[in-house]
Parts: sequence; structure tokens; C-alpha cells
Amino acid sequence: MINCGMRLVLTSLTYKDIQPKLKLLVDNLFERVPAGVGSKGFVKLTASEFKQVIEQGAKWCVEKGYGWKEDLEKTEENGCMQGADSKKVSDRAISRGLNQIGTLGSGNHYLEIQVVKEENIFDKEAAKKIGLFPEQIVIMFHCGSRGFGHQVATDYLQKFLNVMQSKYEITILDRELACAPFNSPEGKDYFSAMKCGINMSFANRQTILHRIREAFSKIFNSDAEKLGLRMVYDVAHNTAKLEKHNVNGQEKEALVHRKGATRAFGPGRKEICQEYRNLGQPVIIGGSMETGSYLLLGTEGAMQKTFGSTAHGSGRTMSRTQARRLWRGERLQKDMEQKGIYVRTTSFSGLAEEAGPAYKDIDEVIEATSIAGISKKVCKFKPVGNVKG
Repeated sequence: MINCGMRLVLTSLTYKDIQPKLKLLVDNLFERVPAGVGSKGFVKLTASEFKQVIEQGAKWCVEKGYGWKEDLEKTEENGCMQGADSKKVSDRAISRGLNQIGTLGSGNHYLEIQVVKEENIFDKEAAKKIGLFPEQIVIMFHCGSRGFGHQVATDYLQKFLNVMQSKYEITILDRELACAPFNSPEGKDYFSAMKCGINMSFANRQTILHRIREAFSKIFNSDAEKLGLRMVYDVAHNTAKLEKHNVNGQEKEALVHRKGATRAFGPGRKEICQEYRNLGQPVIIGGSMETGSYLLLGTEGAMQKTFGSTAHGSGRTMSRTQARRLWRGERLQKDMEQKGIYVRTTSFSGLAEEAGPAYKDIDEVIEATSIAGISKKVCKFKPVGNVKG
């Protein structure tokens, strides 16, 4: 999905603060942030208004009161890919996305309440600068451009198939690899439409953050500002962008396609907001809902080896079908609660698909990226509450 991504949010609360209200908090988040197939958000838009959203991204949300100005500074591309053109998007895609702003969706998308354990802080200096401390509660969520992004990709897949061989003499082994030259009319149109998908996703995550702040404010009877609900960062892991990189000793503009990869720019890059520029870009990598997730920093090694990229998640060890054969969602939910993780889900079969053993060991994945020098460990987060599609 176009611009599936992760957002990490701090709080000034500790686990001791939220433990008595954890179930109430997760239940409230479950109500405020719709999840699952076909879920609809609380933002009601006309087609014309939705076109503004997909051209302006998270900026539109902040201007409408669904966020703070500082949220944009801590979002990749400041929450808006320039050059998005809603005229390059089909009416079908717009109708699918119209009611999906502020929703999680299904699959491996989730909203999680996590705790920072002192033994899981690996870089104390960096953690302190970012605002992390032992026993702190943080919120992490993962979602993308929903049915809108899927429809944009589907539309252009067909367009490319129609012209690829007849017009550009390109042959492929699999129709899913359909493509067109970047500077062709079709390629340019898709790049503009894809940016609309990216912006829709930024707007989606921004609106979800607004609802999270509402939930915490209600449960703790305090302003979101006083509760310290500040963003750490928002990173995408399914995008294509024009970026400048060192290629064979020369700076060149390259089209960098990160599919299942996260941008991990090292210290000094101007694309990183001022607060983190000397540290390196924050990188958020999710594990399974049973094992935890990580915050890392981008490195100079990533700039040299991987065009400023690193892994985006732990990755699956088995298919969803196999996971459903091995686990039952109802049993998994009870087992997780016994382990101190309270889960609300719209689908028990979907929950079974996300069982911890269905994913690779997140610690091993992170260690591999660290050894490779393409990202640097800062902190691991332990899940205590989860909203699942």
C-alpha cells in the first residue's frame, strides 16, 4: 500500500499512571480510531474537499485543527509530497478514500500503547534528547493510504499493461511488475497520483494522532499538551522519491523506491528536522504485537550503502493462511492479556494472522541492521495495549 508508515508519539505518563486505566484507554481508542475492513473515519468530506487533502496531506489536517504545527516538522516530507495532482486520480479511487481518513484498516495495521523499560534503552544520550525515559508510556501506530492507495495502484497497473509492450517494448514475467518509463506521460501521471496516495496516508496518520490525543485527554481529564503527547517522528516505508545521493563519487539525483524499507538518513541531511539533524533521522521499526518495536537512528553508513535506507519491520515467517491454521484469535487474545497485553480487535481471524511466532525475531532483525551499520539502536518498546484491525 502506498505510504504504509509508522508514527511514534511520546507521553509524560508512566506505566504506573496508566495501569489502572489501561483497558478503559484501549477501549476508548478502539471506539475513536475505526479499524478493520471497510472502516470509516469521523472526518466527513466531499469529493472536492478530499482532493484538497490528497494534494496537501497532513498540512490540511493541522489547518483544520486536527494537529499541531510541530507535528508537520516531525513528519517525513513535512507531511506533504509536493507535486501531487488530484486530476491524475480516478473517481473510483476518490470514492474509495472519501470516508477513510482517520482509520487503521486491517492486515498488519495497528495502534499500540507501549512502555519504555530501562534495560531496553541502548543509547541513553540519544534517548534523552528525543524525550524518552524509563517506565514512560509511548504510542506507536502503523497504517497507510487504505483503499484509496490500493485503487490508485490498481488503476495505473492496468494503464501500464495497456501501453508497456505496444508503446515502450517492455516485456515482463509477472503482470504485477507492470511499469512505464519515468519520464513518459504515463510514468509522470503515476508519479503525481502516487504522491496523492502518500499525502492521503500522512493525513490519515495525522487524524489518528488527533483522535489519540482526544482519548488520552478524556481518560486522564487533562489537555494533550499537559500529558506530553508530542510526536517523535512519522516515517514512510512504501514510497518512491527523487533524492540526491552520492553515486560513484558524484552527487546525482536518483529515484529511490523504498518498498518495505524505511528512510534512514544520517546526521546532517537537510531533510531531517532541526531537532534531530545532528542525531540522524529517527527510524521506527515494528515487530509483532507480542514482542515489541524499536526506535533507531539513521546513519552515515546507510547513506553510503543503501541510499539512506534500512529495514521497515521484522517480516513474516509464514503466510497468513498458515497462521490462521495454527492459532485461534480468541485464545490468542486471552493469552496476550495474561502476559499483560490488552488487545481489542475487529477480527479474531485477523488477530490470529498477527501472532508473534508468525513474524521473525525483531531483536535479530534490528541486530542485523546495526551490524550492517545502516541504523543505530536507541530504544526497544514493550507492548501493553493494542488496537487491531
